[in-house]
Amino acid sequence: MSASLSSSHVFPADLVEAARVSPAWPFEEARKLVKRIEASGQKQVLFETGYGPSGLPHIGTFGEVARTSMVRRAFEVITEGEIATRLLAFSDDMDGLRKIPDNIPNKELIAPHLGKPLTRVPDPFGTHDSFGAHNNARLRAFLDAFGFEYEFASSTEYYKSGRFDDALRLMLARYDAIMEIMLPSFREERAASYSPFLPVHPRTGVVMQVPLTGRDAQAGTIDWSDPETGESFTTPVTGGHCKLQWKPDWAMRWYALSVDYEMAGKDLIDSVKLSGAIVRALGGKAPEGFNYELFLDANGQKISKSKGNGLTIEEWLTYASPESLAQFMYQKPSAAKRLHFDVIPRNVDDYLTFIDAYPRQAWKERLGNPAWHIHAGNPPAPETLHHAGESDAKGTTVSFAMLLNLATVANAEDPAVLWGFLRRYAPQASPENHPRLDKLVGYAVAYFRDFVRPAKSYRAADEVERGVLETLSTTLAALPAEASAEAIQTSLYDVARVTPRYQDLNAKGATPERPGVSNDFFNMLYEVLLGEKRGPRFGSFVALYGIEETRKLIAKALAGEFLPKAG
Repeated sequence: MSASLSSSHVFPADLVEAARVSPAWPFEEARKLVKRIEASGQKQVLFETGYGPSGLPHIGTFGEVARTSMVRRAFEVITEGEIATRLLAFSDDMDGLRKIPDNIPNKELIAPHLGKPLTRVPDPFGTHDSFGAHNNARLRAFLDAFGFEYEFASSTEYYKSGRFDDALRLMLARYDAIMEIMLPSFREERAASYSPFLPVHPRTGVVMQVPLTGRDAQAGTIDWSDPETGESFTTPVTGGHCKLQWKPDWAMRWYALSVDYEMAGKDLIDSVKLSGAIVRALGGKAPEGFNYELFLDANGQKISKSKGNGLTIEEWLTYASPESLAQFMYQKPSAAKRLHFDVIPRNVDDYLTFIDAYPRQAWKERLGNPAWHIHAGNPPAPETLHHAGESDAKGTTVSFAMLLNLATVANAEDPAVLWGFLRRYAPQASPENHPRLDKLVGYAVAYFRDFVRPAKSYRAADEVERGVLETLSTTLAALPAEASAEAIQTSLYDVARVTPRYQDLNAKGATPERPGVSNDFFNMLYEVLLGEKRGPRFGSFVALYGIEETRKLIAKALAGEFLPKAG
């Protein structure tokens, strides 16, 4: 779904022309990167994303990889594939584990190993050699499932293999310059003991946060003392015997790997500035990037990996497709967004809407369509149903909201029930020839079971509404059983517009003789008949559910069958 475009891909001239002026944010970011490399003559660009595996992999981590991949693809189009690109997913798994996450089993197994690098902490899940390896595997499995094209990098491996040795020696040689950058960012007490180098204790394996008692840039070593025993040690800064505090570490990695692009959350703006200053002190150049807004939980609080107060990857995929998650990540990355179960239906249907619109769009509109970015410039064709009563050869795209309403009226926890409605509407439809719709049906059933049914709240119709519903039932009875969704929708309007309560004289094209219809009419239908505040186009719902079934639904609502029983 999200693989990078091939460097051998031929880009149409009108696509490239549109890309170079597209206001879509991935193209705006890509143009910044193009400007960066114009004078350098470099033939390869490195994108990086960072991952702190102290907690279980979080959706926010996926979001960073997804968004970075979108910028990467935009860059490849603008440069017509002439500049090679790589994406490095870097895990800070050499960090010392400072606290036990709330959302893991076997916490007692972890407690004796606090302070050690994550790759030296036992796996509480019992599936891997270390906690770091377990969480790295979780991340990689998910990224692989999405089809991302990336290279995975382990901080532990890079430190121990010597990949960072030259940069670490340079950091030691520029120690004073780095301290001048870092110390003003600390309070006096912290500044007095701060060192950018963190030696790994040769006996306990703990990553030590201790002041240095000496350093030898020529030998590449630092001196320090164990605060508990008083014993003195001399430790090489190379070979994995020492790591860096995270801000200098970030800067060192940018320098050592020549990273060209990396984005970060808005909570890291100051950190980006400090790390950028350190890169310049080393003689390098900070990468391009932007600061995205953070995700919020149901209560508007920042999501924390260790607290587990947001949606997990697995939870989203229980109720919706991977593409819908990518849709959520694409939209407005600079705006704070709630990441909770109730955002799922909207993102599913937004994705379906964009897929449906894509074939009819010119390149200018396509490059602003999230579907282009989600599918690396090659979105799939929409899956549609063709109703015998519909003359439009285009067919109907079934929305998630529509399936939820079908599940609601049928009280369905079995996908076969929804397929019964779909086949009656479109006899040729089946899970075999509509595989994406089949997955959507499964998601809808699960979402209905866990979220819609427990929250349903019907209300009684007042006298005016009862009259309108009775008229509606009579009007539907006059329609042929195979009436199209459009014909049914027209009948709905005809019923509503003769009721003063639902007349809208401000609607486009409305006249006193033929007023428009306000949303209050459709809101009444959803609340009285479905127990919902809103829903899909009601004519389409009736076409799918069935005219006679809808009349029976109206009769049950008027009889009060959906309302709580007294006493």
